Amino acid sequence: MSPRTRHILELVLDNLVWFMLVFVLAVFSIFIPNFFQLGIFANIIEASSVLGVMSIGLALVIIAGHMDLSVESVAALSAMAVGIMFCSSGIGLGLQLHPEWLMVPVSLAVALVVGAVIGVVNGFLIVRLKMSAFIITLASYIWVRGLVLVVSGGRSAQDLAPAIRWFGIQRLAGLPLTAWIAVGCFVVFSLILAKTPFGRHLVMIGGNETATFRAGIRVNRNLIIAFVLAGAIAGLAGWLLAIRTSGATANLGVGLLFNAFAAVVIGGVSLKGGVGTLPGVYAGVLLLSAINTAINLMGLPANFTQVIHGLLVLAAVLLDAFKQTIRQRLA
Repeated sequence: MSPRTRHILELVLDNLVWFMLVFVLAVFSIFIPNFFQLGIFANIIEASSVLGVMSIGLALVIIAGHMDLSVESVAALSAMAVGIMFCSSGIGLGLQLHPEWLMVPVSLAVALVVGAVIGVVNGFLIVRLKMSAFIITLASYIWVRGLVLVVSGGRSAQDLAPAIRWFGIQRLAGLPLTAWIAVGCFVVFSLILAKTPFGRHLVMIGGNETATFRAGIRVNRNLIIAFVLAGAIAGLAGWLLAIRTSGATANLGVGLLFNAFAAVVIGGVSLKGGVGTLPGVYAGVLLLSAINTAINLMGLPANFTQVIHGLLVLAAVLLDAFKQTIRQRLA
């Protein structure tokens, strides 16, 4: 095989999910009436903002060779904390700060801190006490969701303060600010993962934790930071959820964990760790959002969404195995 052919093949393998996204959008544009319009594409990007942000933290932990099943519940608890403090109806306390713009950084800080604290607990138990990430984060998924029910009493908080809700209303270049926040997060964390020692160490840890430790890299510290980041980013996703829904309910965000896992796997992140990029994850998120939009436009029952998402995950896993085989032959 010539070097040029090898280079093209590696380029295709590294960006396979982007080719899939372009193909799917082209097919939908040809066969679904009214799909090919700027409003539809803007809606796809907007609808993917919360899921996209949540997928970033999940992807970081998986690339490091672990997993975090608690992100959905962490987002719900963060949204509920913001809702209780800054909503004026339901169980909201209607907290007011002066000047009003202070409510934005304070509410964001509350969401991030709630997520980071749970991330610290997960990281300490998994990394320091050497407990199973699956069991610990599954337990966190359950007890954190239970905590949402406890603090809310099963009721909802409504009418988020206008100063915070502003982010869900204002648009820039045709997209809401929440979508730009998601895009900004992907850019920042993609650079962190690709250009900083911390990011490169996470990939190395996911590839071979023992060898990375013997190379003198502080594995435990990097892993705990990854879990804290996953929690804080899930908190940010919860903040965006509260903005989009102007409040919080006890069952807010149910099902997001499955979709986040689907986006991460479709985006090319290996569940074995050590492989994956965040731009690929964003393409996976957009792909899921495009399929949801197409299903809505065609008027199909919502049940089809779960069927198609499941088949996509299955296809992504098979494709990942196929890519690994080709890479081994290229090596």
